[in-house]
Amino acid sequence: MKHFKSILLTVFLTATLSAAAQCTFRNTAFNGGEFLTYNLYYNWKFVWVKAGTASMYTVTSRRGGKPAYRSSLTTRGNGKVDDFFVLRDTLLCYSTTDMAPLYFRKGAREGKRYTVDEVFYSYPNGKCHIRQHRQYNDGTHSWKSGTYDYCVYDMLNMFLRARSFNPEGWKKGYVVKFPMADGKNLDTEQMRYLGKTTIKADDGHKYRCLQLSYIDYNDGKPKELVRFYVTDDQNHVPIRLDMFLKFGSAKAFLVSMKGIRNKVTSRVK
Repeated sequence: MKHFKSILLTVFLTATLSAAAQCTFRNTAFNGGEFLTYNLYYNWKFVWVKAGTASMYTVTSRRGGKPAYRSSLTTRGNGKVDDFFVLRDTLLCYSTTDMAPLYFRKGAREGKRYTVDEVFYSYPNGKCHIRQHRQYNDGTHSWKSGTYDYCVYDMLNMFLRARSFNPEGWKKGYVVKFPMADGKNLDTEQMRYLGKTTIKADDGHKYRCLQLSYIDYNDGKPKELVRFYVTDDQNHVPIRLDMFLKFGSAKAFLVSMKGIRNKVTSRVK
């Protein structure tokens, strides 16, 4: 589901660096074994209704015979609001241990339609080469490829990378642009920093959070897709996500987190 891009995220484009140099980044936010769960809510006739759950896990794995991170995000609806908000998304990605994207897959059901997006990454001669694949609901396929002097990301690999960014010095209104690929398109997206706030999660705790807005530029027109709140500590765990959909809106609240790499200093006692 396009609107679940949530998640999230940024990359600094530096023309003087090679794509390979841009695509690697020091991970300070998570380890293999991290597991996050969420409750999902949908605003139906001005009433917030629990619509399902989501879970995300990251493990150490291998890709192409080399060590890698494997991350998966799955959303599941409870059937109560399927006529309005269908939650049947599964996202999967691989990245190197220094955060260069290797692979992305998204299977999404919207109403009666089911589509699959894939992005395959390689880095020949210091450049970023991607192959994009989309399988449509009728079984047809489209393929395209391109080689770029800058690094390209997908929504899940970008989310993992962005969690290790250092927001010190960011001022309210700070904007970062980044290239985002799915199975068909390659667009320049935007993230805007909106300041700090305190959010109560569904685990019963309150957290000091950084507030960020993910903005999509469709036909050159800006549209906020997701507003998300991540812990104001080294983990940058998403505590809450506000999703602005074609028909209404949805929210996700953290229920539990396990295998967290750093001490959770953002929790309000």
